[in-house]
Amino acid sequence: MILNSKQHLFSPQGAEIVLGEIIEPEKLAIPITPSAASMFGPRSACLLSATGPLWVSDTGHHRLLGWRNLPTKDSQKADWVIGQPDFYHEGQNAKNTPDKATFSVPTGICACGAGLAVADAWNHRILIWHNLPEDSNVPADLVLGQANFHDNEPNRGGQLAAANTLNWPYGLFYHQEKLFVADTGNRRVLIWQQLPTENGQPADLVLGQPDMISRDENGGGFPTAASMRWCHDITFWGDDLVITDAGNHRVMIWEGMPTNNNTPCAVVLGQKSFDFTQMNQGVYFPNASSLNMPYGVGVIDNYLLVADTANSRLLGWIKPESILSLQGAMADVVAGQVDFQSKGENRNFGLPKRDSLNWCYGVKVCGNVAVIADSGNNRVLLWRLN
Repeated sequence: MILNSKQHLFSPQGAEIVLGEIIEPEKLAIPITPSAASMFGPRSACLLSATGPLWVSDTGHHRLLGWRNLPTKDSQKADWVIGQPDFYHEGQNAKNTPDKATFSVPTGICACGAGLAVADAWNHRILIWHNLPEDSNVPADLVLGQANFHDNEPNRGGQLAAANTLNWPYGLFYHQEKLFVADTGNRRVLIWQQLPTENGQPADLVLGQPDMISRDENGGGFPTAASMRWCHDITFWGDDLVITDAGNHRVMIWEGMPTNNNTPCAVVLGQKSFDFTQMNQGVYFPNASSLNMPYGVGVIDNYLLVADTANSRLLGWIKPESILSLQGAMADVVAGQVDFQSKGENRNFGLPKRDSLNWCYGVKVCGNVAVIADSGNNRVLLWRLN
């Protein structure tokens, strides 16, 4: 069910295609074993063009799944796998040591120049392919956060962060030749002004911290327009930078591209002010302006879409003439729930439907298709937009 006060942004029929095994009542207690059609807690997905390919971070199985073309039927089998020897194995780093084509909790995934970038969260690194992989287990070309493809300690084993280290990076985005990484465990976002060319290359700018070595949540103090607690995903809404700060239950928006370290954002969604950080604004049930652990964010035309993860819903805001008017603004669209005041997984804690969500972690848009990582339902939805 979709409530939309402006127009039917999401198709009211729900997802056109559901990837992952379709859950049936008698299968609820059966463990999810890896296959070419199954997923376990996917955190992110990337549709590279209207016709494909599609890449999915199958996070719980520690692998990427790839479809050569846009899938056309439910539970369609993937064509490629990266991170495991075949479709039927799982385990962190394929139960071995890290390498150029292994993962430990892969999360964010995005197009990066002519290639692909993946946040390999628990290996504390970013893997980059210069060209889109078109086969299984194509090795990455570049690694960030580590000096080589075999190390995987947080912050390279140090107590402090640095411009060339990472700690649980969960999200990333490539925009105008700049690479943005949500270095979640260090409570910051790192920016490379150009696509890196060397392994372990240091970032140029940092948001969320006063310098490159600090890593305290909210900058070691109270929440502000510049601080972060659990940054997770990144996008651009026109010319404006958008970052989800799940730990502070808010979405941060900057006017334009920040050019200095620790630049404060202009407004936040989900909270009434910069220093207020309670889930659902301090009450049990949500409303049209509140958030509870928003992890994913995407853009379609003038709409900003937010995966309001712990409320198991998607919210959409229409961009006003000035983003300054968005402070604490009410959303224009909700999907996954019958209204703005509901929050249950799959609406009534039942079986998933084509238009229900369960801890949705990621949302990205390509053409008129929203690609939703519906993590709690172990599936990815391809939901047509009007």
